[in-house]
Amino acid sequence: MPKLKVITFGCQANELDSARIAGLLTGQGYLLTEDEAEADLIILNGCSIREKAEQKLYSRLGSLRALKGRRPDLRLGVAGCLGQREGEHLLKRFPYLDLVVGNGEHLAEIPRFLSLRQPAAATAEPTGLFPEEAEPARDSQCRAWVGIMEGCDNFCSFCVVPYTRGRERSRHPDDILREVRSLRDRGYREITLLGQTVNSYGCKFDPPAPFAELLRRIDAVVSPGMRVRFTTSHPKDVTPDLACAMVELPSLCEHIHLPVQAGSSRTLARMARGYTRETYLEKIALLRAAVPDLAITTDIIVGFPGESETDFAETLSLMQAVRFDGCFAFKFSPRSGTPAAELPDQVQEPDKATRLSRVLALQDEISLQRNQAIVGRVVEVLADQGLRKRATGLAAGRTRENKIVHFSGGAVEEGNLVKVEIMQARPHHLKGVLIASS
Repeated sequence: MPKLKVITFGCQANELDSARIAGLLTGQGYLLTEDEAEADLIILNGCSIREKAEQKLYSRLGSLRALKGRRPDLRLGVAGCLGQREGEHLLKRFPYLDLVVGNGEHLAEIPRFLSLRQPAAATAEPTGLFPEEAEPARDSQCRAWVGIMEGCDNFCSFCVVPYTRGRERSRHPDDILREVRSLRDRGYREITLLGQTVNSYGCKFDPPAPFAELLRRIDAVVSPGMRVRFTTSHPKDVTPDLACAMVELPSLCEHIHLPVQAGSSRTLARMARGYTRETYLEKIALLRAAVPDLAITTDIIVGFPGESETDFAETLSLMQAVRFDGCFAFKFSPRSGTPAAELPDQVQEPDKATRLSRVLALQDEISLQRNQAIVGRVVEVLADQGLRKRATGLAAGRTRENKIVHFSGGAVEEGNLVKVEIMQARPHHLKGVLIASS
């Protein structure tokens, strides 16, 4: 049987798309392999939000040229946001490519393209969804991504997502519930609902089907103790109904990822984010009033065009005000075709680097303080073999607040819910001792 290797560059959405590609092609008779030297088909599934992710894929594609030269029958493809954005240009730049596909319904074109004897591309703007009948090939027996919507209508001035993933479109709730029930029946302990702006789910249905209502329907069908997460949320779609759902639904974990991007209202306006510093802080207050122990993580961009030292200081002060549990911070990366790439007053690279270092240092300080407050508590941890510290023999998992815990006290199977007493805190993880396993 032919063998397939899928290589992923990028975010959770890319990981889910890679699982979909793998599931689609294993259904066509392919076997998955980790060894590219024995693969008959290699697909690189890549993000295009930041230049660094693109360059990693280009570098890997260049290294595969020699393998293709030694094995002319090897098929090579590029999928995902990079494929969507660059399209047939990739076939010209890398003439040894066999196929290029974008997102959404275009992923389902891969089997047909493989039957052709010439390079092919499918990169028109995606308007549909991945076929419901194609089951993703999941790499975990306890955790699963569940895609609930695709695309974005926000058109932030720095972002390519509306161009690479198309406009917002949501799966029918019955299809989502069918997938959740299947995962429940197969023993999965945690699902993460996924979308580019996940909490805007259902807003285009007629009548609208609010995200909070979907969460209630999911909570009604999951098994006791099963965890539900969602990512990534947009601040404008954080509603009182969502805050109520996070209080009322036992399956919902006490964590939200809520990108702020900047702490200055002036910068947020240039980013076209659709909210101010003050309204973002109001959303935080709404959520924390509902769930006082809520863990909040965020995304921050430093060095956005026109960002002054005063604007940057407001980002630092917002971090102090919110006290995020964690932060993904990046230097502004201009993306061709977006308004921000053409803005005047581009910030110099050394200034971006300095600001990034200051954000990361402050977040480490805040994260450590937040984690130190947990020392001495007993917390529930979902064991995850992928997080194990094999060199130290420690087991590992995540709390409901999405904090990584390394712990001693005995071997535990992946997917077990265990009780761990927290003994030490670090900025990016906790350490503890196993108390009980279920």
